[in-house]
Amino acid sequence: MSEPVKSVALDGRSLGRRGAQTRGRLLDATARLLEDNGLRELRVVDIARAVDLSPATFYQYFPDVEAAVLALSIAVGEETSSLAGLLAEDWNQPDGLAFARRLVEDFITNWDEHRAVLRTRNLAAQEGDERFRRVRNDSLSRLTEGIGAKVALRRDSGLAPYAAGAAMVSMLERMAAFHTDLEAYGTSRADVVETTARILHHTATGK
Repeated sequence: MSEPVKSVALDGRSLGRRGAQTRGRLLDATARLLEDNGLRELRVVDIARAVDLSPATFYQYFPDVEAAVLALSIAVGEETSSLAGLLAEDWNQPDGLAFARRLVEDFITNWDEHRAVLRTRNLAAQEGDERFRRVRNDSLSRLTEGIGAKVALRRDSGLAPYAAGAAMVSMLERMAAFHTDLEAYGTSRADVVETTARILHHTATGK
């Protein structure tokens, strides 16, 4: 897991290369441990021990475990927001469905790579943690707005653009989070990508 390097530690000191590497190691360990532990069960000592550091070193970079998970959530969200560039393409052209298909594929891939972090982010947001809710909304806002802008160009669609965008993003998240569960019903990942892309493309263009 890579995360944009911040210029200072908690005490205000500038982070040099070594400090940035240490911070990155702590974040990598946090992400790995989240795969088997919930946010409430994960302890600073476990994270520090995983990379042969002391808990005191952890506290030089983060005030608590939640802050580290929040930093991971921001980094993963920045990767998701970059997908909005695909919405700048003209989806009404003959190969417009290919853009929708690529967006869905990349969105699901992002979830597969960062499932533990994204699952934790969303659960904390649903439980009412405003910090995680804001990070989730920020990471998905460009997709929501981009889809909504395409819907707004449709004539007589009967759809509220922003609501349509929000509904499509919710669908993307749900399918990305649970696509492996559908395998028990004979639905492959490729089926999920194609079906979701066609629903998204139709909503955005009417085609």
